[in-house]
Amino acid sequence: MKNSVFSQKIYSFLLDTYRWYLQTPERSLNQAYDAALKIKEIEDKHFSGNKIDIDSAMYSNSVMDYFESDLKKLLKTVRMRLTELKASRWFLNEENQKAAEKTGIEYLSPSLVLEKLNFIDQVISKYTTLSDQRNSKALVVQPQNLAVNPVISDDKSLLVNNPTLPPKIPTQDWEKKTKGKVDTTGVLPRSILSTITRLQVELDPNSEQEVIQSFRQAQRRTIISIRFILLLIIVPLLTHQIAKAFVVGPVVEEFRGTEQMQVFLNSEMEEEALGELQRFEEKLQFENFIKNAPPLLPEQIEVEMKKRAVELAEEFRHESSNAIKNVFADIFSVGAFIWLLLVSKSSIAVIKDFFDRIVYGLSDSAKAFIIILFTDIFVGFHSPHGWEVLLEGVSRHWGLPANRDFIFLFIATFPVILDTIFKYWIFRYLNRISPSAVATYRNMNE
Repeated sequence: MKNSVFSQKIYSFLLDTYRWYLQTPERSLNQAYDAALKIKEIEDKHFSGNKIDIDSAMYSNSVMDYFESDLKKLLKTVRMRLTELKASRWFLNEENQKAAEKTGIEYLSPSLVLEKLNFIDQVISKYTTLSDQRNSKALVVQPQNLAVNPVISDDKSLLVNNPTLPPKIPTQDWEKKTKGKVDTTGVLPRSILSTITRLQVELDPNSEQEVIQSFRQAQRRTIISIRFILLLIIVPLLTHQIAKAFVVGPVVEEFRGTEQMQVFLNSEMEEEALGELQRFEEKLQFENFIKNAPPLLPEQIEVEMKKRAVELAEEFRHESSNAIKNVFADIFSVGAFIWLLLVSKSSIAVIKDFFDRIVYGLSDSAKAFIIILFTDIFVGFHSPHGWEVLLEGVSRHWGLPANRDFIFLFIATFPVILDTIFKYWIFRYLNRISPSAVATYRNMNE
């Protein structure tokens, strides 16, 4: 009776999930349409029906930051839902539509769908022009390209056209490095030219505003990067815990709740349980010896051993169930991580630029220190012990037996491949970008 009720619940859950899957195109379209309506409402109410201009002088900076935040969220919602609509329509076919009609689902008429899509395109086309796409591609560039055209006015136009990505901020350190490579000769020494340029900037009446604007842009980029890093860490962890507690856990416990279910997932767990039981018997005898008590009767030892065996069986049954839960919960966690990467392409571009600015802002000795620390941990002399502990922990996390042959083969090949990649990267890229850092690295490594 219990299994019948559970089967009905599973069937009802699968049917609801299938209906939700069939309604995905219409649901995605409606959500994208609602977000476009909200953008249009802001334009009509606060900008006289025109585009939401971040550099508009109609409102203060705080008000414009508020509008910009709303615009980013709404545009992100539109893009995510349109992507979801496209993917769901690619998977759905005529058979799925017939199945939807049988379950009582009615799709929107094609004319209404086209009308909504046309309205969405009209609203978001103001913020996704061809020039914005080019600017977004050229937004994150290598440091050697910054000296070609580090113009602040271009950054301002980029902020207006692409609200999802704050503009690129040229840094003086990058310009010094790149100019040292490009401008190798000149009529006057570079120090004199840089002094004249600095004086021109200091005498410019608009330099203070430009510095403040650049600081705000840098602050916005830093906030976006830190927030996205935290999301990459927190979202998979929360997904793992929630899926394990509310989705995978009940199903696994239902199927492994019977006493006939296997207690141990592998032979290592069984050997560990036998070792624990043997140590418990030896502990009983040892305590009996040191207390100078009369020897325990075989019946008493058997009773204590049986109680301990039941406890060990329950512990390892729980550990086995937990390992099975971890496998499926990790799948959900990886899916959430990949989904987060797919829907946050603009944030990925910002965080890449954020790390570029941090790395290229380090001194040569700091770069060499980080490279040596990283390589010694993962491909150094003592790294095999760390890899062994890591692989054994992963095997235990998933309830798999620790295959010693696989572990030793992995340690013998993967760190070597990783070391080769490091050396190639140093020779191919770092030697061209920062030769002094490579020289410092070699001296420190020796």
